[in-house]
Amino acid sequence: MTTSLRAICFDLWETLITNPPDLTRSHKQVRLERMAKILGLPIEKLEGPYRDVWQHCQDLYWSRDKDVPCRTQIDHFLEAMQLELDESTTRAVEEAYAFAIVDFLPTIVPGALDVVRDLKARGYRLGLISNTGRTPGYALRAILDRLGLRFDAMVFSNEHGACKPQRSIFEALRQALEVDFEEMLFVGDNLYVDVYGALQCGITAIHFIPPQRGTAVAPPVEHDLRIEPDATISDLRELLPLIEVVRTDRSQPDVRPARGRP
Repeated sequence: MTTSLRAICFDLWETLITNPPDLTRSHKQVRLERMAKILGLPIEKLEGPYRDVWQHCQDLYWSRDKDVPCRTQIDHFLEAMQLELDESTTRAVEEAYAFAIVDFLPTIVPGALDVVRDLKARGYRLGLISNTGRTPGYALRAILDRLGLRFDAMVFSNEHGACKPQRSIFEALRQALEVDFEEMLFVGDNLYVDVYGALQCGITAIHFIPPQRGTAVAPPVEHDLRIEPDATISDLRELLPLIEVVRTDRSQPDVRPARGRP
């Protein structure tokens, strides 16, 4: 029995979009300027708590493959600042924190826009999973729309409550796309969270090694896993002929090796 390939899915940061160091510095500066203006405080007062929030979330949530709404990050920030604000001011701070990146858009990885559009034209369902970090799903949706990167289903860790490589976030995408795991192919730059996460679900996993990485790189995770992707590419445009190879292999019974072998 053969299984068709119906959905092509992607990681976001460092796979489809990237932040060069100078752009990351701009995002930080804009966030701090806008938040400082709302709070009526000098930027210098915000820099330490802003930096500490990242480490706090890494220790409490992200290192455990969990995630929280953007509002929780703001609550931790205000706690570090020893500030109690009314609801409208807190919402304004969150908006400044979340949307700074929308005004200074990330860079599209070479080939990403053409590949996504080509796959859509070929009739594939398109999916996206992102471990979000500072920028929440509602801001990333606005960014992707402005960049012209559009998908049939998107799952963001801060909304889902768990991060890749947890099976539940892949399951959420599978359900949204209305396909089986075996009908999906996932492309990502991180061997652990992307490739391992996909493989453990039975999804065909492609490891993308970008020619140049930006700053949106997940902290390394210690593990003793031997992770072997189904294929590795260094240019997203290599994906189109590779998908045709996968489709051809799937049309021939008993060609694909059994998954999960030692």
